[in-house]
Amino acid sequence: MEAPLALYRRYRPETFAEVIGQEHVTEPLRAALANNRVNHAYLFSGPRGCGKTTSARILARALNCEQAPIADPCGECESCRDLARGGPGSIDVIEIDAASHGGVDDARDLREKAFFAPVKSRYKVYIIDEAHMVSPQGFNALLKLVEEPPPHLRFIFATTEPEKVIPTIRSRTHHYPFRLIPPRLLSSYLADLCEKEGVAIEPAALPLVVRAGGGSARDTMSVLDQLLGGAGPEGVTHALATGLLGYTPDSLLDEVVDAFAAGDGASVFGVVDKVIETGQDPRRFTEDLLRRLRDLVIVGAVPDASTSGLIDVGEDLAERLTAQAARFGVPGLSRAADLFATGLTEMRGATAPRLLLELICARVLLPAADDSTDGLMVRLDRLERRLSVTGVPTSDAPSPRLEAAQTVTVTAPAQAAPAPAAQASAPQAPAAPTQPAPAPAAQAPEAPAQPAPEQPAPAQSAPSAPAAQPQAPAPQAPAAAGGLGLADVRRLWPDIVEATKLKRRVTWIHLTQHAQVVAVDEKTLTLGFQNAGARESFVGGGSPEIVRQAAIDVVGTDWVVEAIVDPGAQAGGGAPAQPAQVPRRAEAAPAAQPAPDPQQPAAHAPAAPAGAPPGAPSEPPPWATDDQPPPEPPPESAVAPEPAPSRAIDAAREAIAPTRTGPVAPAAPAPDSASADADVDRDDPEMEDAQISSTELLQRTLGAQIIEEIKHD
Repeated sequence: MEAPLALYRRYRPETFAEVIGQEHVTEPLRAALANNRVNHAYLFSGPRGCGKTTSARILARALNCEQAPIADPCGECESCRDLARGGPGSIDVIEIDAASHGGVDDARDLREKAFFAPVKSRYKVYIIDEAHMVSPQGFNALLKLVEEPPPHLRFIFATTEPEKVIPTIRSRTHHYPFRLIPPRLLSSYLADLCEKEGVAIEPAALPLVVRAGGGSARDTMSVLDQLLGGAGPEGVTHALATGLLGYTPDSLLDEVVDAFAAGDGASVFGVVDKVIETGQDPRRFTEDLLRRLRDLVIVGAVPDASTSGLIDVGEDLAERLTAQAARFGVPGLSRAADLFATGLTEMRGATAPRLLLELICARVLLPAADDSTDGLMVRLDRLERRLSVTGVPTSDAPSPRLEAAQTVTVTAPAQAAPAPAAQASAPQAPAAPTQPAPAPAAQAPEAPAQPAPEQPAPAQSAPSAPAAQPQAPAPQAPAAAGGLGLADVRRLWPDIVEATKLKRRVTWIHLTQHAQVVAVDEKTLTLGFQNAGARESFVGGGSPEIVRQAAIDVVGTDWVVEAIVDPGAQAGGGAPAQPAQVPRRAEAAPAAQPAPDPQQPAAHAPAAPAGAPPGAPSEPPPWATDDQPPPEPPPESAVAPEPAPSRAIDAAREAIAPTRTGPVAPAAPAPDSASADADVDRDDPEMEDAQISSTELLQRTLGAQIIEEIKHD
């Protein structure tokens, strides 16, 4: 039994309709044939294996078809059968390989035979393949014949280098440039061929075959023919294509990309050692890694690149690319791609490619040694990512933005902490008849006037430390994917909730009123809802996808968001309930201070002694005793304006704004009692559905404390 013909010969097109990826050439040729407006000479140019010679044979069949003029050969007449796939050929259609017949003598012999009429066809057609190999003298010998041929003569020149055809010949032909076949079109064509051959092929193997073919139909079908010949009962698998074609396995590329993202030099150089020990070419590994970095750069810029067709990868690989791009960061990806592209050029002809590969990896791992703009952007991106996760900058000299963020996150707990301590020490305060007792101690018996649940227990209060010293971080839960545990996610939860507000207000309302983070693992973020109705409204409105996108923007992790019913969930809680803090406008006053006189302005509160820590009880004024009356209040013009509480919020927003990839809403001005309700649109349908007052919305959005203005007669 004879072996079958090569795949590209068995499936060679016989009509212009079967030629793929060259519609810009085949359609005009079909129109010219149908209208009987065929030229006497044609020049087909383009890359190898894209259909130039095949189209020349189809054109010769259509010219000599008995039903001509016709766009496509009929395939039934004698001429069509002779020139068909596997046919004996026609004596009136002569193919000449110019690589071996490009001299002057060959051109003279062709010129002498061309004047004889065809034997049994309408035209005598000369197909001159590799026409750029004809010498200038040979072209000059053919010039007169090509310019003024006899009526029965047609010329078709096919070449990969049309610029080498002398201009006098090119000017006398109709030039049709062929192109490489698009990858997606070639992938679908190969899948149809495998179905006709009865051999299964994994979808992940098709991009490797197309990449090996380089856009050439003939080369791609030769590669596929090789894989079909070596396929087992399971067909053409991804592992078979990777090993046979010499590509780097995806698992190795995933390992080295994750190591680069984590800054793990040991793992990076371990992968390089694996490449050498397994006998792979360092140049091929560098090229494959550069292609992976290219895909990651595109995914970082366009998250839905895999579904929109910008990159041709499988669904599982697309998910891995999204996670890798989020961990690596766009500045780092761009810099690494530039380094590997430059290094790949340097590797050509190098005697020590492994050494060059290791040097490239070292430069990628050390952005601090790169004083260029790219290195600076990578270091800045790493600092912002680390700050967004830990909340503490790593530099000994933080920038003003980081200092502002620390001021907001540290000062408020430190100022609220002395209140319980002052209450606890009140019974021990000495009472001297000649010295007035401290105000908090004198008023301690009246402290139960506040509701008991709102007073923080001593065990739950913040540790007594100076306000200028940041508190030590609490022990965290076991880390999940990307080093984030449940405690980390709960700490970042307010930023995620704020990001959902920029995408959809309804989702933000659900999260602030009904949801709490209850669990997190490598792939799933679980939210607990107080009741089934809130959960169904959250899921039915498409809010899980909004939360997923917000988590990618803020944290850089692609979680599957699941919603469960948890009666113990606290509304809007990312972390367990914390003790109620003193309002920001009243931070300067002790927690146990008695309620001020309604007729006394808040600006005349007694000042704390010099050197006392923030929040410490101040010395009572002389008029606090029964000996002296209280002084008259000064005029309103003499009262210094109190700083707006929104300045700390603005500083915090400015500090965390660069760590987000999505748009950030501008900071709203601090509301007062007269304009708080006016700044909120009462016709907002989302606010009406959530049944939130304007004052509560300002408190949840900006953390503002609304204090009624006291007017004096």
